[in-house]
Amino acid sequence: MSFSKELNVEKSNSLKQRKQKKLVDMEGIVTQNLSNGKFRLKLENGVEVIGHLSGKIRQNHIKIVVGDKVTVELSPYDLTKGRITFRHR
Repeated sequence: MSFSKELNVEKSNSLKQRKQKKLVDMEGIVTQNLSNGKFRLKLENGVEVIGHLSGKIRQNHIKIVVGDKVTVELSPYDLTKGRITFRHR
C-alpha cells in the first residue's frame, strides 16, 4: 500500500469515529405511533422526543408498536429528535 492510500484510510476511519462519537444513545419506550415511520418516545430520563426508524430497521421490516423498548440515537444539536436504531425484545 502506498503512503497516500494509507493516509486516506486513516482519514476515513477517523471521520467515522468522529461521527459516531457525536451521537448520544438513550433507551426509551414508544408511547405513540405517528405517520411515516415516526414515533413519540419517552426516554429513560423522562423526556419526550420524536424518533424515526433507521434504514436498517426499515429494510428488515422490523415492526415497532406502542410499548416497545427501543434504543434511540440523539444528536447533540437537537435533543428533541432522534433515530430508532434497535428494538429490544
